[in-house]
Amino acid sequence: MAMRKTIAVLFGGRSPEYSVSLQSAAAVMAHVDPEKYDLVRVGITRAGEWLRFYGAPEDIPADRWQQDAACAPLTLCPSRERAGLWEQKGDLWCHLPLDAAFPVMHGAFGEDGTLQGLLELAGIPIVGCGTLASALCMDKDKAHRLVGAAGIPVPASAAFGPGAVDGEIAEAARALGWPVFVKPVAAGSSFGISRVEDEKNLPAAVASARAHCAHILLEAAVPGFELGCAVMGSADGELTVGELDEVELQGGFFDFTEKYSLVNSKLIVPARVPAEKAAEAKRNAVAIYRVLGCGGFARVDQFLRPDGVLVFSEVNTIPGFTTHSRYPNMMKAVGIGFDQLVDRLIGTAVSA
Repeated sequence: MAMRKTIAVLFGGRSPEYSVSLQSAAAVMAHVDPEKYDLVRVGITRAGEWLRFYGAPEDIPADRWQQDAACAPLTLCPSRERAGLWEQKGDLWCHLPLDAAFPVMHGAFGEDGTLQGLLELAGIPIVGCGTLASALCMDKDKAHRLVGAAGIPVPASAAFGPGAVDGEIAEAARALGWPVFVKPVAAGSSFGISRVEDEKNLPAAVASARAHCAHILLEAAVPGFELGCAVMGSADGELTVGELDEVELQGGFFDFTEKYSLVNSKLIVPARVPAEKAAEAKRNAVAIYRVLGCGGFARVDQFLRPDGVLVFSEVNTIPGFTTHSRYPNMMKAVGIGFDQLVDRLIGTAVSA
């Protein structure tokens, strides 16, 4: 019988999406095959402390995990010759080899290439996208520029650094036309995003975006609705494309509350679009996935305008990963259940 591989699942972190990560990671860990993999549960606190969690699985989504007396301090071993972690046991630090790491962390310091860079430096295979793709997809401005250069329509936008003055930003907003969306260039789960209908509300929206990122993006509103597409890579480069989903909104935009509570919106799988338009959206998603250098899994979001034109929105390199999240449900619609999905993703990393 083949020896089991040791897989670290990383959760938590210093992002505003910390609580979302706990839910996703708990679901992933519950579906890791114990006959194939030894699981190492690595929690990162809001302050950035790494701990190995030995406690009850239900303590993770309840955010009680770091209170467990059995938590042991961890640090990453940067040597590629000893790919893994160092775990403190009493006065000793013991080496813990890893065959792969599965970051289930959303937003900054988890999904933006910083953690992926650490893991690549240490020679630890990653479940999901690598450093460059993670960083590019988190940076909405650079992702739009690359996808636009590939010939795929993107929203009209204007990006500003920390030195931009209010008058310059207001002028760009007027040129884009109202309403505009004001966004942090690098943040997830719609944190800091505002839909602005007129100039008087622009300064508050800019301040909200800058609370999450010094660089901001003004983006023209795109009429129509959002389509999501799940894409999964493999060790041989073949891609599996899930069914499309459709975001149906009753008003406003798909902000943090709607994404995780669906108060005034619902997700429809498969999306209610003609077969030829669905096929085009999937081709676009594959092209975007490849242009941005994605690997493992990613959710590619696009807008479908009333005139039938598809417009790129963003790529989530670590989308929500509970059993009711969008990505797993799009894969479920093409016959890949949650257990199989987790198994295939880890298998791709350890065989790469």
